[in-house]
Order: sequence, then structure tokens, then C-alpha cells
Amino acid sequence: MTPSKPYLVRALYEWILDNDKTPYILVDTGNDEVLIPAGIANDGKVVLNLAPQAIQNLEMTNDYLSFSARFNGVAENIFCPIGSLMAIYARENGEGMMFPAEDSSDDTGEVDKPTGDKPKGPTLKVIK
Repeated sequence: MTPSKPYLVRALYEWILDNDKTPYILVDTGNDEVLIPAGIANDGKVVLNLAPQAIQNLEMTNDYLSFSARFNGVAENIFCPIGSLMAIYARENGEGMMFPAEDSSDDTGEVDKPTGDKPKGPTLKVIK
């Protein structure tokens, strides 16, 4: 199956706007593909305002999020691969979602299949 993260980001963005709140994203700027203006990152992260009145040409695909915005009066293009998004939330109340860190070394998009007898991650157990 395709990753659920881009679908969750789009859904949460719409939900935040529908509730008259301001959508913000937290981006890991350590990803080499992130394109942001120099000097706005702090400790390898940046918070960006995605309010429709603050940005133009928002594009959210399964692979990236991009838009243009003004920083210090200068129009800048922003590009964030979906893997670099750490959170999307409402500025006013913090409601939203944090995402687990992704391994940037695996660019294939393929899911590793478990090996050995032990399953990876959570398992379900029938209780009678």
C-alpha cells in the first residue's frame, strides 16, 4: 500500500481550516531536498504557516508539499518532501498530528519485509 502520511497531512490541513484555525507544519530541514530561505531554520527544524492568506500556489502531492510565501518582503518558493514533515497542527490550540521520524537513507519507497520468526512492530492477539 502507499504511505498514509500524505493523505493524513491533506486531511488534517482541511480539518484545521474547516475549524477556522491556522495550519502550521514542522519541517526537518536536515533533509537535503528541503528548499527554504537561508537563516529561517532553528536547530534543524522550521515551523511554517500554511494559512491560505499567507501563502500562494499550495501543492500537496503524495511526494512533496510546495508553495510560495514572503519572507522579509521577498517572495520565496518552499519545497518539502513528505518525509521531511514532522507535524501538522493548529497554531491556536496545538491540535494536529506528529509523525514518526523517517529513515532518509531508504529512498526506494519500498517496505522492508520482516525476516526471521519474530514479527516487526505491533501484533494482534485474539483474546477469548
